[in-house]
Order: sequence, then C-alpha cells, then structure tokens
Amino acid sequence: MHPILSDRGALVLYLVVFLLIGLILAALLRVTGNVQWGAAISFTAPMSLLYGLMCLSSWYVCRSFPLKTTGPVQIVAIFLVAAIISSALWILIGEILASMLSSFPYAASLSNRSSTQTLLLGGAGIGLYLLSVAIHYLVITFELSKDAERRTLELRILAQSAELRALRAQINPHFLFNSLNSISALTTKDPPAARSMTLLLADFLRQTLTFGTDDLIPLQEEISLCRKFINIEQVRFGARLQFEVRIADRAKTCLVPPLLLQPLVENAVMHGIAHLIHGGAILLEADAHADRLRIHLENPCDPERSRAKKGGVGLENVRRRLQTLSDTDARLDVSEHNSTFVVDLSLPTLKK
Repeated sequence: MHPILSDRGALVLYLVVFLLIGLILAALLRVTGNVQWGAAISFTAPMSLLYGLMCLSSWYVCRSFPLKTTGPVQIVAIFLVAAIISSALWILIGEILASMLSSFPYAASLSNRSSTQTLLLGGAGIGLYLLSVAIHYLVITFELSKDAERRTLELRILAQSAELRALRAQINPHFLFNSLNSISALTTKDPPAARSMTLLLADFLRQTLTFGTDDLIPLQEEISLCRKFINIEQVRFGARLQFEVRIADRAKTCLVPPLLLQPLVENAVMHGIAHLIHGGAILLEADAHADRLRIHLENPCDPERSRAKKGGVGLENVRRRLQTLSDTDARLDVSEHNSTFVVDLSLPTLKK
C-alpha cells in the first residue's frame, strides 16, 4: 500500500502542501489575468487537491521501474510521458470545473481565463508530477535501506543465536568428559564412590536438560546447578573441596544464561583446588544494585601451577557468551593476587 495512504497524518500533511500550492496557483491566476480572488481560489483549491491525489499514482510507476534496473533514458521517457498525460487530464478536468463554476456570479471571472494561463497550469502540472516522482524514488530508496538494515539485524541475531547454541553445546561434553574420566579412575580404587558419582552426574545432566531450551534462568537455579557440580567433584576431592555461597535475596530472581557459572566453578576446581594438597574453599557471592547484577567468585590457587590449557572452554567460553549476549553491556574481569584467583561478573539486571 502507498506509504502516504497508509498513514492518516502523512496524508493530511500531503494534502495541506498541495492546498498551499493551490493558493500559489490562485495568486498566479489573479496576477496574470482578470480572475477575481474568490473565483481563483474556488477553482485552484479543489484542482490542487485533485492533482495531489493523481500524483500519488507515480508511486506505483516508480516501483514498476526501479532505478537500479531501468536505464536513465527510459526513466526520463516514461515519466515525461506520464507527466504530460497526467497534466493534460488535469487541464481537461479543470476546463469542466471552470465552466461549471463560471455559472455562479462570484466566479464569473473564470470565463476570462486566457490560453496562456491554461498553459501555465499545464506546465505546473508537469513540474508537480515530476517532483512527486523524485520524492517517491527517495521514499523507495529509504524503505529499501530500512529493509536492508532490518535484514542485516535479523541475520546478526540469527548468527548470535547460532554462536550461543554452539558455545552452550561445548559445555556439557567438556564437563562430561572430565567426569567420566574421574568415574573411570574411581571404579578400581573406590567402586561405591564411582557409583555415587555416576548417580550425581545423571541428576546434574537431567537438570541441565530441563534448562536446555531456556535462554535465561533465575540465578538461584543456576547456583543450584553449581551445587550439583560441586557434589559430583566432592566425591573425588572429599573434604579438600568446600563451597560457600552468599547470594542476596534481591539477586536470586535475576535472570542469567544457563550454565554460565558452572564453567567458572569447574575452572576453580580444576585449576585451583586440584593443585593444592590441602584443597580449599570456593566462594561465590552475588548481589544486585540498581540495574546491575554483580557476581564474585574466588578460589585459592597455586602460583606455581602449570598455566597450560586444554580444550577451548572455561573462562574464554563464558567471555564469548557474554559478548554475544549483550555486546559490551556485560563484563567479565579476571585477576590473581595473594594466591587467590578472582572472577568478577557484571551483567544487566533482568527479571521475569
């Protein structure tokens, strides 16, 4: 549908502009002949409104002959012919209207119009039609630009969604691989512990499947996943692994991506606690202030430990997920001091 016809406000503004053009034409009739003001306005006002509606038809012609696929000579020829035809039709209607109005005493001076004034109106008609063509091509170009921008944004969103799914898909296999290795090691040394770890692993995977279709889950549910992960690892590390959680009530219902914290907790175990003879405690704190959710995770670590990494998940995975989710609106900071490894997360506060 024509963009002006589909917008009542735009249509009113468009007709007002043509009504002002009608006043200008009335002034020309008054100056160039013996037509009285009342007669001139009663003639040019309906004529200009009528021609404004006629010029709307150029929109459909413009769409039928796009600038990119139509040569300049063809464009000029098509719209020059269309402008002449429209203007001639407009003049014909004007002659009929003038003869009707001249029968009234106040508009009798319309019969005094000269052929020069008729040609003047015809030239104005051609110019107004060609102006409407130029405006319509600008509108079409703007719409095409908006459509291209929208498609680009849609493709970007689809690409981000695909990347998020790929990143999330890396987490469970990585964790599962490590857990199965641990279970395999326990089967010969401690079969009951291996069985317990298997059951805990099944419970953890069951819960991750529950959240698998969700883009966001409450923070308290994400932390419950972390607790289940710790329960699995405590089968292997025993009292060497402690987990302390301090979460403010206002932060519990804040929404976060599922399995966002689990890789961080796993990193704390595998690259922190596992390298310490006496183990240690992992501290997880969360609080929400204003429009930000802040999560703090720290664990003791061995400064002399090997820095080599295997696989591509963990901290880098979380960082990439945050970047994909909210560009620069989410932040992950990592630091190490006094044999303590610290991860700080800052995210927008989202709630159901």
